[in-house]
Amino acid sequence: MSSTLFRTKKVEQSILDTEEPEHALKKSLSALDLTVFGVGVIIGTGIFVLTGTVAKNNAGPAVALAFVAAGVACALAALCYAEFASTVPVAGSAYTFSYASLGELPAWIIGWDLVLEFALGTAVVAVGWSGYVQSLLDNAGWHMPAALGSREGAEGFGFDVLAAVLVLLLTVILVIGMKLSARVTQVVVAIKVTVVLVVIIAGAFLINSANYKPFVPKAQEVPAGDSLQAPLIQLMFGWAPSNFGVMGIFTAASVVFFAFIGFDVVATAAEETRNPQRDMPRGILGSLLICTTLYVLVSIVVTGMQHYSRLSESAPLADAFKATGHPWYAGFISFGAAVGLTTVCMILLLGQTRVFFAMSRDGLLPRFFSHVHPRFKTPHRPTILLGVLIAVLAGFTPLNELAALVNIGTLFAFVVVAIGVIVLRRTRPDLHRAFRTPWVPVIPILSVAASLWLMLNLPAETWVRFAIWMAVGFVVYFVYGRSHSRLGMHEETTVEDVVEGHPHHDRPHPHHGRSHPDQ
Repeated sequence: MSSTLFRTKKVEQSILDTEEPEHALKKSLSALDLTVFGVGVIIGTGIFVLTGTVAKNNAGPAVALAFVAAGVACALAALCYAEFASTVPVAGSAYTFSYASLGELPAWIIGWDLVLEFALGTAVVAVGWSGYVQSLLDNAGWHMPAALGSREGAEGFGFDVLAAVLVLLLTVILVIGMKLSARVTQVVVAIKVTVVLVVIIAGAFLINSANYKPFVPKAQEVPAGDSLQAPLIQLMFGWAPSNFGVMGIFTAASVVFFAFIGFDVVATAAEETRNPQRDMPRGILGSLLICTTLYVLVSIVVTGMQHYSRLSESAPLADAFKATGHPWYAGFISFGAAVGLTTVCMILLLGQTRVFFAMSRDGLLPRFFSHVHPRFKTPHRPTILLGVLIAVLAGFTPLNELAALVNIGTLFAFVVVAIGVIVLRRTRPDLHRAFRTPWVPVIPILSVAASLWLMLNLPAETWVRFAIWMAVGFVVYFVYGRSHSRLGMHEETTVEDVVEGHPHHDRPHPHHGRSHPDQ
């Protein structure tokens, strides 16, 4: 029983599967495309809102240091992702890596987790985008009917048309092809980064150095909570975080960490990258470095323009410009946020469809979804199915309460990938690794510790919801996935067959003897 639950899929077999014509994705992405995807998904509204909100509530001007600390924590996970994505250049990200290192059940768990994470992330962002666009339309004198507007705080029946239309439009772009998706992303990210740079440069001229005093405000204790809304670590150990002071920087880091979520989505596009061994590490680490730099610069500007204690909660950067006599920038920032959220939404949807596609190709989900479009070479079936489901979800439901599930899902994936790096180093030392995570096992262990710490700081209620979703996943696996797994049905080719160029007689293959699709 346990041996079947933890059976691993050979890396060579995973790569061979990507060459089957009807299940093969088109390779069209470069290191630039991957970096742009990373920046496109990481930088959303957080850069305009979270920078000031966290400065006001948790760290003061030292929020810049909190972003650096969170960036370092993300870099630990990114180094692990970079090794896996360059060694196993197959769609599916953490799911595929887990299948190669930890076994089928852990892979299923992480795949099930990622499907929820990306679906909720896409829907939450689409709803946020709808809110920004409605705000811009209101400013222009165009008012949406209440029944067709945002469902957040609304009463009665209604449907958020803008959120649903955005998801459906992005679904069409993703079906047509990755190169079109990459081109659209490049244009939108160029606009988004331009807005951020204009804000940084304009704000730099409005900085008053007196606002930086004190840079690290005096510490304030936070009363411990005892409800499900309280962080799990408080309920378990009675430990309460403090705001401001040196510890406040780390409290702030655990909050702003979630502004970095998304770089892991880059790894889902490994199979569609022309030279994944070289370009995957560049895309993952490059996008993280660019985003950390932009976050730090914006946080320095916003706390320099207005004293942290006077920053507003809802729109700190926009209101800081208003307070210094430049209200025009408020509209400019709303425009940047609305444009920027389109790529966040598209790349999260891209990530979800690739994980779903990889799971169906392995038989853990119906194989119907693993066929690619004959012309576009994209996984059109899961893309259309998930696009329609998420459009309906975004249209009918206010999702803010579920947003924290995205965070716990991502952190869980970070833990699994870091452990997987250590395991695969032990079990398959012979594998060629174009990029090697330095200081193994120290870096992966630090990544696990940082991720677990942040998970413990999430509300207990989020843990309960996560546990329910995982329980449903176990049921689906034992009812369907385990019995339909291609590994379980002995369809796999042995490592020796792949290396010698003689695939299993049950699976004729047009590319005998190739150990890697790019060679």
